[in-house]
Amino acid sequence: MSRILVTGAAGFLGSHLCDSLLAEGHEVIGMDNRVSGTGDNLEDAMYNDRFSYYDHDVTEFIHVKGELDAVMHLASLASPVFYREYPIKTLKVGALGTHKTLGLAKEKDATYFFTSTSEVYGDPEVNPQPESYRGNVDSYGPRSCYDESKRYGEAIVRAYRDEHDMDVRVARIFNTYGPRMRLDDGRVIPNFMKQALTGRDLTVYGDGSQTRSFCYVDDMIDGLVSLLESGVDTPVNIGNPDERSILELAELVIELVGSESGITYEELPPQDPKVRRPDISKAKSEVGWEPDVGLRDGLERSVGYFAERV
Repeated sequence: MSRILVTGAAGFLGSHLCDSLLAEGHEVIGMDNRVSGTGDNLEDAMYNDRFSYYDHDVTEFIHVKGELDAVMHLASLASPVFYREYPIKTLKVGALGTHKTLGLAKEKDATYFFTSTSEVYGDPEVNPQPESYRGNVDSYGPRSCYDESKRYGEAIVRAYRDEHDMDVRVARIFNTYGPRMRLDDGRVIPNFMKQALTGRDLTVYGDGSQTRSFCYVDDMIDGLVSLLESGVDTPVNIGNPDERSILELAELVIELVGSESGITYEELPPQDPKVRRPDISKAKSEVGWEPDVGLRDGLERSVGYFAERV
């Protein structure tokens, strides 16, 4: 049994991670200020006597009593709705929050786990994207508060690893979906589900030919835990390489929901990536992980959750 701190614990991924770690027998300390997370996500964890929760902003000084075996920093305003509304807070969580949690891990001699993002690749000119690809990112663009918060986070993790000989992990997370996503998340699957379930036309930006790769949440959590347990201290892509067009996704959601919704087209947002697909060769060979859940299966598992929320 390990004692693990999870920041962003009330969020979509953070809450699933807490549940998974508890199921494996670990003691988990959850931390969140619930800007984008919700207490409902931790309903199961709260009944576990190996779980404790702190309502705290990670950009402020963090003190945790006792030993820690790992610090997993998932706190982030990852959805477009939230990082556009709170750009400064988004940058602070990536910079100050990462600095504060790294300091805690250093004090406790704990493994440090940083959740980065496929957004570090920007609008990629290489497809699929391997970890060696340096990206095509606009540091002053409309998405820069999120992109740069994660790029800086990776840099400071590398600096702490090298200067303080810390044991670190960096996961570059690709598009993930499933139960506990917020309906107002702003990401494509919650948007499509909400529109299809209410009989409204699904909004596709551009001509829908842009692609994404969607990983079901259970697979993502398995990937994060596998990476934590590995010895890999350099960035690793965690995602599903099954690449689909946005138009194809819209048509699949309509089919699975059984909706009579149509599709409407709007102008593509500026600097919206044309392609996004992880090269997971490193995850397979060095972490021993690859996803199992296909897109149709994962969406079928998710429809009931979104229907309840609608």
